[in-house]
Amino acid sequence: MSIPWLTPGGNATGFSLMEYGLAAKWPELLKEIAPDVVRVAVLRDSTSASIGEFAVIQCAASSIGIQVSSASVRDPVEIERAIKALSHEPNGGLIVSANAVSIIHRDLIIALANRYKVLTVFWQRTYATGGGHLSYGPDVFDQYRRASSYVDRILKGEKPADLPVQAPTKYELVINLKTAKALGLTVSPILLARADEVIE
Repeated sequence: MSIPWLTPGGNATGFSLMEYGLAAKWPELLKEIAPDVVRVAVLRDSTSASIGEFAVIQCAASSIGIQVSSASVRDPVEIERAIKALSHEPNGGLIVSANAVSIIHRDLIIALANRYKVLTVFWQRTYATGGGHLSYGPDVFDQYRRASSYVDRILKGEKPADLPVQAPTKYELVINLKTAKALGLTVSPILLARADEVIE
């Protein structure tokens, strides 16, 4: 997920909204908020699944004793099937990464995760503020603010081809404490103190 654009010379410039290293934090957060988690499914868009991102999640998860599986989905029926199946497994969690399916069906995914009581970490704050359990991802508004500097520089004569694609520099952790408590989770004061926003 990114917002770079191609310059007239064919080079890319702009600001990326995601980078693979971020994905390593998602299983760690699930383990921190629910230490009994031993298996995690990654909800992915089956038409454009990121192999690199999934590999990062697998590597990070295995180092903390979590087994990872892929839940490749395309539509609401497949989304519900995947989340419902995960709910039948004890000590499970769900990672919802950035992809077209998760964006289009955001409200459905949040509702199903809550209905089936599946602890879920999302890639962007709008999921947590919309009723999801927790999110960790780039501060999108910070990226937009930084992008405006490129517009200014280009209007002042700099060549877009000379401006590199930039990764996020600011990330935010949002915890929906109300939703977490509905799952029977007790969020540690240490994790709450690290959060950029806590929804009660």
